Amino acid sequence: MEKSRRIFLKSVSALAAGTMILPSWGFGLDNRKLKVVLVGTGVRGTSFWGKRLVEKYSDSLEFVGLCDINPGRLEYAKNYMEVDCPTFLDFRTMINSSRPDLVIVTTVDATHHEFIIQGLEMGCDVLSEKPLTTDEDKCQQIVDAERKYDKKLVLGFNYRWSPYNTKIKELLSEGTIGKITSVDFHWYLNTYHGASYFRRWHGLREKGGTLLVHKSTHHFDLLNWWLDSDPKEVFAYGDLEFYGANHPFRGDYCRPCTHKSNCDFYWDITESKRDMELYVENEHHDGYIRDNCVWGKEINIYDKMSAQIKYMDNTVVNYSLTTYSPFEGWRIAFNGTKGRIEASLDIPYNKEMEMSQEELHAMEMAQGEEELTYEPIVTHKLWNDFETIQVGMEKSGHGGGDKRLHDQVFTHPDKKDPYDRAAGLRDGAMSVLIGVAARHSIETGNPIRIEDLTDIKLMESGRGA
Repeated sequence: MEKSRRIFLKSVSALAAGTMILPSWGFGLDNRKLKVVLVGTGVRGTSFWGKRLVEKYSDSLEFVGLCDINPGRLEYAKNYMEVDCPTFLDFRTMINSSRPDLVIVTTVDATHHEFIIQGLEMGCDVLSEKPLTTDEDKCQQIVDAERKYDKKLVLGFNYRWSPYNTKIKELLSEGTIGKITSVDFHWYLNTYHGASYFRRWHGLREKGGTLLVHKSTHHFDLLNWWLDSDPKEVFAYGDLEFYGANHPFRGDYCRPCTHKSNCDFYWDITESKRDMELYVENEHHDGYIRDNCVWGKEINIYDKMSAQIKYMDNTVVNYSLTTYSPFEGWRIAFNGTKGRIEASLDIPYNKEMEMSQEELHAMEMAQGEEELTYEPIVTHKLWNDFETIQVGMEKSGHGGGDKRLHDQVFTHPDKKDPYDRAAGLRDGAMSVLIGVAARHSIETGNPIRIEDLTDIKLMESGRGA
């Protein structure tokens, strides 16, 4: 049994470091399952890192503990995930009692560092939902802890594992358009998904670090991975001019609001059985309201953001995030010394779309199986006609990335990946530090150097972990 545990820990360490040269192994070796605990039983934790793992990987792992500050959500999580394990209000008590191999962290972003550091200190490997953390000081604490305790941290960057994003990586790695010199990257959140961040704790910068950290960490990680270079300097603009206090009326939250009939952003949480059982029925335990008003005066994050990022290899990126677009999708263009690559997903006037914006978001978050759809990537080399490449992918599970990430972590972490999609501490730190630097730039009006934020040594290429 101890041999099995050592093999698992070695494999997770390799996954975090991006080093995959290991012998074949399995979680079930010597009849030993991976012992997992989950801290943070919100919607993401109980579904993607909870129920799906139970349904797909119960032959190789078992949950031995659930932890949350809300006892009602804990009871819901246990029933929803269909697990028979102890529940805990105190994290250290759970670790001492359950003795897990792996801690999965899906708490409020600003508390990730607490459970990551405690988990490493208490002898566990840790898998954290993005973002790694919310500021540079907490990031440095996590870096110091991993060095000190000789345990490893895995980041759940599922976007890397989408076949569409992987194809972009392949084309860039092959030198299809030569050396990359500049990138234009624009992400649009619609008035269904984008607005939801302003109803939740994400609307408070002290909880989520602003969307430049919570949401954009996905996008910055993709850029770092695609370009295979570290960010060097960031200059940014941002403001709150749509949501929050920028409205003539507001209520405390949607259910009792007197403005229901004339508010375009009224959201009826009672139509969601899951949200009612997970959140509304447990409000009395901790006071957390899931259907807060998007016009709340306490909201203090940005709803429009633009950043210019200069990389160590001299690539310059122009990035923007909009939170009140009529549609949800993204566009990117890579300019190189030999041509240009253009890619985009879910731009409604580029492709006939039959689903509503709400349905599109629900499909992205869903974990079901579906037939492949095909999406184009355009390559245009200098002095030649453009070429359109059709990439097969699923729409559900974040473009098929969710299931591929899970398979890598829980089925074959020792399998060599030619695209280096496994993400560790360094990847999590680099993506967060771009968002943190952008936030500081907005606040100070100055460009911010990444090297000034932590003691992580920056690299021009071949970043590793």
